[in-house]
Amino acid sequence: MVRAGRGDREAFGSVYDVVSGPVMGLVRRVLRDPAQSEEVTQDVLVETWRIAARFRPDRGSAMTWVMVLAHRRAVDRVRSDQARSDREQKAALLDVTTPFDEVTEEVETRLEREQVRRCLRMLTDIQRESVTLAYYQGLTHKEVAQSLELPLGTVKTRLRDGLIRLRDCLGVTP
Repeated sequence: MVRAGRGDREAFGSVYDVVSGPVMGLVRRVLRDPAQSEEVTQDVLVETWRIAARFRPDRGSAMTWVMVLAHRRAVDRVRSDQARSDREQKAALLDVTTPFDEVTEEVETRLEREQVRRCLRMLTDIQRESVTLAYYQGLTHKEVAQSLELPLGTVKTRLRDGLIRLRDCLGVTP
């Protein structure tokens, strides 16, 4: 390993031959997935070549050093996969939408329309005309006044009174 740390490819070839089997076995036991085990094993062996100069023979054997690298890398992969799975599960739970019921929606819309029509019928003629022109035809207050040939102030008062009566009839709280 010391020679491999100095860039000796033949020495690393010998190290590779000795450690690749045990590394694959350890990683396979931790991950249990053959494809991921092969990937992590390759990463560990490439890292071993890349950082071989850091190996210190006075602190332990080369096999132990490589196996520690392999175990750490395999555990990191398990944790990473678990974190990804947890994120996906949380995202799936947040993405749950209530199913849209078109029939219910249509019924509610029709009931609301009928309630608005009923409340509009309870307004005075001038209030109803003012509200209809302003809110259903999109006219401005000034245009409503011109259309009804009434003073602007009168139209504004009728609109305000009509909207208050509609609010009360529809049961909307201010």
